[in-house]
Amino acid sequence: MKLHTIDTGLFKLDGGAMFGVVPKTIWQKTNPADSNNMCTWAMRCLLIEDGDRLILIDTGIGNKQDEKFFSHYYLHGDDTLDKSLATKGFKRDDITDVFLTHLHFDHVGGAVIREGDRLVPAFKNAVYWSNEKHWNWAVYPNEREKASFIKDNIMPLQESGQLKFIKEHEGIEFLDNIKVRFAFGHTDAMMLPQLIYKEHTIVYAADLLPSVGHIPLPYVMSYDMFPLQTLKEKKTFLDEAAEKNYILYLEHDAVNECCTVQQTDKGVRLKETLHLTDL
Repeated sequence: MKLHTIDTGLFKLDGGAMFGVVPKTIWQKTNPADSNNMCTWAMRCLLIEDGDRLILIDTGIGNKQDEKFFSHYYLHGDDTLDKSLATKGFKRDDITDVFLTHLHFDHVGGAVIREGDRLVPAFKNAVYWSNEKHWNWAVYPNEREKASFIKDNIMPLQESGQLKFIKEHEGIEFLDNIKVRFAFGHTDAMMLPQLIYKEHTIVYAADLLPSVGHIPLPYVMSYDMFPLQTLKEKKTFLDEAAEKNYILYLEHDAVNECCTVQQTDKGVRLKETLHLTDL
């Protein structure tokens, strides 16, 4: 197995929304905001080479939405999905599987492209993986979360026949050495891949842990549908990660690619930061 970091660009989100009840005077120490109170975040995907499978985890925000949509998120940086794949020696048609942690626009937007007046899967040779519970949650959204589920990002996957569902079962195996954890606080039935790589356990933390700034338990995003559930899930997950020395792969941290955590007298805290290439 080989792992490749796939950077798809940077965007901005409101700092207050990203840190919930935590005051700006505290969170800005790790995530400084601009004059509009916006903080920069990564959209960092992961590419897994495993035998004859080439698996992409999440796809970034894509580029098919209109100028008004993108004006809210201040896209910047030089990285794109295609450029990052190319630096690793791959192109979109090489991808065999696209694993979608969840269907919010900044995770699934790059899964679909516009060809003329048609919306089609960006990875024509790939199977797209979601789960039935989250799919239904996204297709029939609540009013609070509706803006995060854009039909153009979602429905073409089903219409193409390339969509398949993973059973919602904690610890279910996706492939050898890759199993799936489920989390229900951020959105219903978000999937977190957990894999064994060079004798290390790596967890793709998605939006359960967006950045190292979110390690303390109360640091829960206002975007989370069920914040108390997130609180419970974070505690269980971080306690386990500290005990077993998991490496946490950070999708949204603009500075830190991976981290480990440790128990302290204040609870679980950051131990060290690292890159996949350090392993």
